[in-house]
Amino acid sequence: MNTLTRRRLLIGGGVGLGIVAAWGMWPRRFPPPAPVREDEQGFGAWIRLAEDGRLTVAIPVVEHGQGVFTTLAQVVADEIGADWRTVGVEPATIGPAHANPLAAAELFGGVDARLPTLPAYAGARRARLMLTGGSSSLRQFELPLREAAAATRALLIAAAAARWGVSPEQCVTRDGFVVSGDRRLRLGELAVEASGLTPPDRPVLRSDEDHRLTGTSVTRLDSPAKLDGSANFAADIRLPGMVFAAIRQGPLGQTRLIGANIPAADSVPGAIRVVTNERWVATIATDSFAARRALDAVAPRFETVDPLSDDGIDAALSTALAKQGARISAIGDPDAMLTGRRLFRAHYRTAPGLHAAIEPSAATAWFEDGRLRLWLATQAPAAARASAARITGLAEDAVTIIPMQVGGGFGAGLDTLVAEQAALLAQQVGRPVQLSYSRGEDCIRDRFRPPAHARMTARMERDGRVTAWHSAVAAPALGRPLAERLMAGEGVADLSLTLPARAGDAAAVAGAAPFYGIPNWAVDHHPAAIGATVGHLRGGAHGYTCFFAESLIDELARRAEFDASYFRIRMLGQQPRLANCLNTVASLGGWQGGIMGSGQGIAAHSFRGSHIAVLAEASVEGGRVRCSRLVAAVDCGRVVHPDIVLQLVEGGLIFGLAQALGCATGYKDGVAQARTLTDLHLPMMSDIPDITVELIRSEAEPGGVSELAVPPVAPAIANAVAAVAGLRLRRLPLDPANP
Repeated sequence: MNTLTRRRLLIGGGVGLGIVAAWGMWPRRFPPPAPVREDEQGFGAWIRLAEDGRLTVAIPVVEHGQGVFTTLAQVVADEIGADWRTVGVEPATIGPAHANPLAAAELFGGVDARLPTLPAYAGARRARLMLTGGSSSLRQFELPLREAAAATRALLIAAAAARWGVSPEQCVTRDGFVVSGDRRLRLGELAVEASGLTPPDRPVLRSDEDHRLTGTSVTRLDSPAKLDGSANFAADIRLPGMVFAAIRQGPLGQTRLIGANIPAADSVPGAIRVVTNERWVATIATDSFAARRALDAVAPRFETVDPLSDDGIDAALSTALAKQGARISAIGDPDAMLTGRRLFRAHYRTAPGLHAAIEPSAATAWFEDGRLRLWLATQAPAAARASAARITGLAEDAVTIIPMQVGGGFGAGLDTLVAEQAALLAQQVGRPVQLSYSRGEDCIRDRFRPPAHARMTARMERDGRVTAWHSAVAAPALGRPLAERLMAGEGVADLSLTLPARAGDAAAVAGAAPFYGIPNWAVDHHPAAIGATVGHLRGGAHGYTCFFAESLIDELARRAEFDASYFRIRMLGQQPRLANCLNTVASLGGWQGGIMGSGQGIAAHSFRGSHIAVLAEASVEGGRVRCSRLVAAVDCGRVVHPDIVLQLVEGGLIFGLAQALGCATGYKDGVAQARTLTDLHLPMMSDIPDITVELIRSEAEPGGVSELAVPPVAPAIANAVAAVAGLRLRRLPLDPANP
């Protein structure tokens, strides 16, 4: 463990991971991405090239609107020198080359995943590491994809040079051709010859600036099918003889089924069968409408011990915060500094945050001849396969996952429960079964973002310097339970998910460590057992830790009577990129210093290797918070596809707005009080503020973007409300009636 390095991990798979990403191992360890068609040639684990020039890239992560099908294919096409019009994608098969240890580090460890010896790398096993999450896709796969494409380009050039009798150094690729002077050959014409050559041990990456796709906004590959409706999602699958299932599950807590009027289903036309389980009841019918009617007729009843409730959640969090926490990270001697005078304390709270995905949970399963096929919107296909195999008693190689595009899962696709249920139903019914959750069921069974309480303490000197900082956060464990579910217990014992104390969970307080130049600070996690399993929501714990930290910074700036932007910038001597974001957003947004009556608030955040500052303009109207303007300045490093980055930032700002003003629920008797999208108070079109985004040019390595804009929106709006109404809102979602 102590000698593991990132290079060793990538080359040899490190301590049993089986991850082979170094090109020197290709093609001995890299199988073709999928069965190669008659007119195609496979180049390693990622690339297929057809004789007619079609270039197919195997994408190892799921497309859920973040544009990853396009950006990763763009990386390959750019490095090869392909014509973008000939490029296509397909989901990669489950295998070691497609593992994503960076996502595991981000989701399970909650710390800087760039550390070379991060234990989350070493604890994960084989293809169970195949994940989409943590804004990791481009950061994890850009280099191996570029190396694979560079080696493919070298082989194509070598084949063309041999035909022409010239040196490979006299040849280049561009626009789908190998070119040497006036001679041109299409890449597809060279596929057969190139595939028989030996790849270079160390492929040379492109460094020229001509005819590059990187940095341009090429046409998104997933857009045409989504626009014309031909894109299939999990609930669109239709199979011969398929039946439909509806499900009702018990309340959150220790639940068991105690009664169901099963004969009543016989009176519903189209109803076929009722399947019961200790925790749920499912009805099978010839169509989804009949399945839901039959479920209502069956009227299952459950008995729940210690059901989840708002009072129970608050009591558990308050009790946890009153106890000694586990120190996750610290610098200096904050305990000694946080005594005496000049201390500022504030308490903040957040409610459970729901995913509220446009596409409710769904899966289609077909059990035939001892094999199971699952069409599923999943961000963890290997984990879904393992779960389905376990529940049906099959070997994993008897289960095939067909990953579908996700309709904005926001992390919900990391859950494997619907895969298990669909697999079990298909096995029992003996026909293809499509299981779809209703909107209410999706809300009730959602593995929500953890609720949290925070006790924030800071020491501020008379000159406004913050010399000590302490974040004490009570929240359920997040990283370790997620790892246990996705890895089925395998390798979890090796994961050191807390730094250094095992009593806490680093993922549950991710983002709480200040990036400001504060000489003494500490982050403590106070684990809380709330009686329900939580899950990852877009942004993870940063969604609440950023709210805590940036709200406190704003309160300190007001107490010191400093401009809130300048107050931050003067503590960012070691973070020039973030300081530049703050300067840019202040200039772009017409920052007035956050003075009382301005209705302006500002917040900043750094994570996943990227930096952002957000300026919000807000007011209180009719007892509700309304945001009229959001301005963001972003430094996410080198940009592959500018339009996709812009779309992700804009979408993240709106998602952050939804999290700030709604998208949460209370619980009573183990049941979510929010059952519809209306109940979640999601922003309507009329609620969307004027949005301005500035992408700051940078040559740094690409950082994560998918989640970047979410965390700072809530504190920016809360700070704006404080500037317009003098009302400090310390709870999420923001509600003037419950500050």
